[in-house]
Amino acid sequence: MQFGLIANLKRQGAAEAIDTFIRWAKEHHESLILSDDLRHTVANHVSFAPASELPNLVDILVAMGGDGTILATARSVGSIGTPILGINLGSLGFLTQQTPQELVAALDAIVAGRFKVEERILLKASIAGRDPLPMPYALNDIVLDHGGTTRVLNINLKINGEDVVTYVADGLIISTPTGSTAYNLAVGGPIVCPNLDAMIASPIAAFSLTTRPMILSGHDKLELSSTTRGRTAQLTLDGQVDIEVLAFEKVLIERADFNARFVVFPENSYYKLLRSKLHWGVSPNS
Repeated sequence: MQFGLIANLKRQGAAEAIDTFIRWAKEHHESLILSDDLRHTVANHVSFAPASELPNLVDILVAMGGDGTILATARSVGSIGTPILGINLGSLGFLTQQTPQELVAALDAIVAGRFKVEERILLKASIAGRDPLPMPYALNDIVLDHGGTTRVLNINLKINGEDVVTYVADGLIISTPTGSTAYNLAVGGPIVCPNLDAMIASPIAAFSLTTRPMILSGHDKLELSSTTRGRTAQLTLDGQVDIEVLAFEKVLIERADFNARFVVFPENSYYKLLRSKLHWGVSPNS
């Protein structure tokens, strides 16, 4: 089996986890290709490739870091569909199921076929009248907000061409079920099971008592626009890609025509992750 590795070297324990992976690959005679940016860290390894090319070269792509590493990896894999195994080198790591201590056991399970591939929907953004965005996909969420200012925006939301609501708010989050436990949750949005075909629209600090988050079909086509004259807004994909949007420009959001694919193990259910990572249902007195 051909493995690839992307790692965030800024995370504590990254070098040790990489060494463990290299030793395991040598001992088990498994092929391992590292992303080029790791070349100076593990000079004794012989197989390297640009991170953008790894999804085409490997069967399983291992991403070591926090959730930000997973988000960036999922966008880079895109329609290629290479399954991703997340190894948590961060704190919360909701998208990274395994710890460095569980790495070898996870790799052994993959080689033995004791794993599943779980698919998650991605969102795709475009701006009407502009060239396609170079990296238009989001695994967690797409946010239209006021950027660096502190003044509210008027944000109009259309669904399938129908004018639904104009929010007076700091911004609007369009989230996938995967991202429902991220920014969406922080603003009071619902937790949505990640294998559902849905999107969530959650206003940020809405200046209204009557606007609440909405769960939408994953097949809906959304149009967002800031109708605040003389003000630019900011479009952000997965908290990592920022694009300035002019007043009345139309931001179009729909489900991508492919899914992100993740390696999961039977012992790590979604609900177990909710309990262990977010302390879901734990009594305040516990």
